[in-house]
Parts: sequence; structure tokens; C-alpha cells
Amino acid sequence: MQLAFSAADIAAIVQPISVKGATAATVRGIAALSSAQAGDLSFLGNTKYKTEVAASAASVVLLPPDYVGEPKPDQQFLFVEKPSVALAKVCSRIEQLLWPKPAPGIHPTAVIDPGAQIAATATVGPLCVIEADAVIGERAHLQAQVFIGRAARVGADCWLMPRVTVATECVLKDRVRLQPGVVVGSDGFGYEFVQGRHEKVPQVGNVVIGNDVEVGANTTFDRARFSHTTVGEGTKIDNLVQVAHNVVIGKHCLICAQVGISGSTTVEDYVVLGGQAGVAGHLTIGKGSKADGQTGINSDLAPGSFVKGSPCMPYNLEQRFNVLKKKLPDLFKRVDALEGLADSLKKSSAS
Repeated sequence: MQLAFSAADIAAIVQPISVKGATAATVRGIAALSSAQAGDLSFLGNTKYKTEVAASAASVVLLPPDYVGEPKPDQQFLFVEKPSVALAKVCSRIEQLLWPKPAPGIHPTAVIDPGAQIAATATVGPLCVIEADAVIGERAHLQAQVFIGRAARVGADCWLMPRVTVATECVLKDRVRLQPGVVVGSDGFGYEFVQGRHEKVPQVGNVVIGNDVEVGANTTFDRARFSHTTVGEGTKIDNLVQVAHNVVIGKHCLICAQVGISGSTTVEDYVVLGGQAGVAGHLTIGKGSKADGQTGINSDLAPGSFVKGSPCMPYNLEQRFNVLKKKLPDLFKRVDALEGLADSLKKSSAS
């Protein structure tokens, strides 16, 4: 990563509430407070690291408004409402430099059906395949080896990274970002047991992904048995997530790595599912609910629930059970000792 920002450049990006100190250093890297050197940008995103600010050698430090302290010579403090968010703005600018968008156009190795519609401002990279009646929106960016199926729709300003698949008749709305290997519209896992055989149930619906959704690498969305599998606007999904047929995910959810959501389940708005959480089918996960990592959800959750464990329980109750589990070996020893004492007393009284 080659950077070259002045302190004034950083300030222009983050728009600080106030500034202390000054530096002539060129910012060429980003580092944690404890490891930063001259020429680095750092930030205080967690109060547990507050004591590290005074000793940090970073040239520019992003700090919350309530931080009390003075910069060293040739060091600048930029006070911002949320240092982590401010750093994200700087990283967004860096991202634009690291992965500049190519000029619009279609690479000569791409295979495009004559019936496809591709906006003049879109970019179609090497070895992409776009089938009949597909539509690619304004400023969409398809990197190498992207497959767009028949009559699929890719909205404006979408970014599809290498080896993404958007299958037949599936829809991406605007500003959707799909990391490498995402599959939108694989068949749902549907079978009926008939005369000793598993007979496939056709999956004839599609997948619809809303505005501003971001999806991590190798995540998969099964097309609906009928109607739609849907993801609401602003939802962020991590790597290696499985979303089954006819699942409905609401707006602005956070779904972490290796989560599995079984068919026909509804995940309402603002739900957070921790890594490796599993959700059974035909459930409703209420608005604003949270599930800790590796939680197994096998019943409906009321809005605002906070659950943990498998099968899941209210978070605080599960935490109490975890504490008690550690005491079980000693408890069994005590019970054994009490049973032995009771037997001795019985024998004594009998004699």
C-alpha cells in the first residue's frame, strides 16, 4: 500500500471538530497506536487503548472529542465524533486509489449475447459471460469471469468481483457489492421422498437483492421454490454464508461468517447473527434480535431478543448455565460424598 497524504489531506477527508498540533510529515501508512511510527496515521477507536495515545509515534492521530492530552512536536491530533468512522473515510479514499475502476467498455474476451442490454457506462471484464435478455445498469463494474444468467438484472453502480454468478432472472438492485465467488440463484435444496427415491422439487423462483447490500466471498443464495428469496436494503453479509430458498432477510441486518439460514425463514430488519449461527426453517426472527456466535435457533424469536447457545436461550440465562457447567464435576463429587455419608448413617442406625 503506497500512500502519500499530508495532514491537510487527512483533515479534508475526516472534517475534524478541532485540531491540536501540526506536522509536516507525509502520511504513508496506517498503524495501531502502539506500533505506529513517524509517517503513520493512527486512531483511538476503543477506550481500552487510551493510555497508548501519549506514547504513540504516529504523525496524525484521530481522537474522540473528550480525549485530554497534548500532541508531541511534529504530531497532529484530529478530534472527530467517531475515530473509527473517520478512519473508514480515509480507507475509502485509499480503496479508490488501490482499485481504480477501469474505463467503461467490454473486454474483447467477454461473451455477450446479442439480446443483452449493457449500459454504455458499465465495465465488463475479461472472460465474463452475459446471457440473453440480461440487463447491466449504469456504471456497473463486472470484474473477470463474472457470469450473468438469462434475463438477470444488475443495477446501477454494482461491483461484482471475480467468479461471481448471478443466475437466471435474479435481480441485483443498485450499489450491490459482491465479493469473489458469490453465487446468487443456485437451486434451492428441495426434494420429496417418493417410492423410495429422493425426487427433486423444481425451484422456479428467483433471488432479489436490495440497494446497498454487501456480500462476502463464497456466500450463496438459493433461488426460491416459487416467488422470491430476498435481501433487504443495506444488509451486510460476511463470507461463507448460506441463505436457503424463500428466505426473507430484512433491511440493515448484519450476518457474520458461516451463518446458515434454512428455507422459508424470515429475518426481520436490524437483526444481527453471530458467526456460525444456525437458523432452522419456517421461523421468524424478530426485528432487532441478536444471536451470539454458534447459536442454534429452532423457534421464533420475539423482536429485540438476545440469545445464545444451542438450542438457544436468553443470553444472560445461557451465560449462567455456562458458569454452572464448570461446577458440575465438583457437584457430582459432593453428591457422591453425601450419598456415602447417608449410607453410613443408615447402616449405623440399623445396627
